[in-house]
Amino acid sequence: MKLSTFKSAGKFSLLLLTIIVSAMLLVGCAGEEKKEDAAEKAESAAPAKVTLKLAMDADPVSLDPQVQLSGGMLQFSHMVFDSLVRYDQDMNFIPRLATKWERIDDLTMRFYLREGVKFHSGNDFTAEDVVFSLERLKRSEDFKGLFEPFEGAKVVDAHTVDLITKQPYGLVLNMATYIFPMDQKFYTGTDDKGKPKDLILKTDYSFANVNESGTGPYVVTEREQGVKMVFTRFADYWDNTGNVETIVLTPIKNDATRVAALLSGDVDFIMPVPPQDLERINSTDGLQLVTMSGSRLITFQLNGKRNPALADPKVRQAMAYAYDNNGVVDKIMKGFATAAGQMSPRGYVGHLEELAPRFDLEKAKALMAESGFPNGFEATMIAPNNRYVNDEKISEAFVSMMSKIGIMVSLKTMPKAQYWDQFDAQVADIQMIGWHSDTEDSGNFYEFLSMCRNSETGYGQYNSGNYCNARVDELTLAAQTETDMAKRAAMCQEAEKIQFDEAGFIPLHWQNLSWASKSNMDTPKIVNVMNFPYFGDLIVK
Repeated sequence: MKLSTFKSAGKFSLLLLTIIVSAMLLVGCAGEEKKEDAAEKAESAAPAKVTLKLAMDADPVSLDPQVQLSGGMLQFSHMVFDSLVRYDQDMNFIPRLATKWERIDDLTMRFYLREGVKFHSGNDFTAEDVVFSLERLKRSEDFKGLFEPFEGAKVVDAHTVDLITKQPYGLVLNMATYIFPMDQKFYTGTDDKGKPKDLILKTDYSFANVNESGTGPYVVTEREQGVKMVFTRFADYWDNTGNVETIVLTPIKNDATRVAALLSGDVDFIMPVPPQDLERINSTDGLQLVTMSGSRLITFQLNGKRNPALADPKVRQAMAYAYDNNGVVDKIMKGFATAAGQMSPRGYVGHLEELAPRFDLEKAKALMAESGFPNGFEATMIAPNNRYVNDEKISEAFVSMMSKIGIMVSLKTMPKAQYWDQFDAQVADIQMIGWHSDTEDSGNFYEFLSMCRNSETGYGQYNSGNYCNARVDELTLAAQTETDMAKRAAMCQEAEKIQFDEAGFIPLHWQNLSWASKSNMDTPKIVNVMNFPYFGDLIVK
């Protein structure tokens, strides 16, 4: 009906118009009420902000993401900092602080950075922070070997940066997953003790060890080393995927206690799950278990510089034959691991099927008889008791097995918070270490675990046994720049074979991964083969 019709009508038309307009207003009000109801329903349907009670076998040793190259510190980095790129569950590279990238020439990869990102301090994230962070990584005792192939980084503009390598290098994106930009302004200058804020120091106070300014989903708001750590959602975080507002991390070293805390409801999420409790958790209502085949190698390194007996090739081979890899996997790991005879797991370019675990006690005894120590010898050994699954039990089994060939090992275990300083100091003849390849590639194992130790380049940084073979070094470095994949595989496989023949180390197994949580969480979506759960993305229903 046209408005002009109402104008030409009499009182009845005016009355009718009043009624219709009133009705329209009522309808409008009803419409607004419906909109409000819909908004309220939508708001109530959205996941509420929640607190996650998390229990891990240990807490981070520092707030400095560049002080220690370890799984625990990388887990922390993904909570408080953000990487340029990261892996998804299919091991594809996905954008984070870098939104896209392109190769400019054989030595240069250009990264375009996300705009509008803030550090926890309130400072803006720019390309200058990437340059600062890479320069600092190249100074880090732990990380410089990883970044040795890089010349450095160069600012193109505020949100564009080039990563430049010394030679053609095919793993630039892999390494970008380890660049967690730090706040240059925040870490520049001196602290109230007169020390540089960007100082990298493992064993004592440094500003970066106790202060943080990352771009990540969480700010550290409370920390009592070894007791409790509280992470609070960063209000200005650029990614609003998850709904966990607060994470309360409680380190629980003891496996049984950690599982009991989950079963009782005292915590919501635990990692790792001890093999003996996998089935129990899997069959408990209200809980979920997530497992995954892993590629972290657990191994013992033998220091022939400290103990001359361990420099004898026959002794080292005897020890490799005396260790029952499959027996430990079956009895101690409850089948939740893969026995290893080499560094590279199946699927890596260096893997050789014929390099299988070689348990043969009679062969081991014969080799000892042929060695320069036919009557055996004594050795010292250290291992963590809360870093790897069943690490203490595995170490005790190793000691027992070595005694059968006359090697009397004195074992000392300790929490990982104390372990790594002792490991770096090489205080024992035999030391345990686990290693997950930082680049998901064989070469990274050799660069850190078996290359000759070099304090300038950082190669061999975690080679506490001081194993050194010039040919292994030559092959490892050549593989870094080899673009022919068949030739590169041959190089890595030759390096594996040399170490196997020389028993450069005692490989134990590749450790599987496990997480458990309450069933109202999308836990399967945030875990991955690197064992770096993306807690910032977690949804709790």
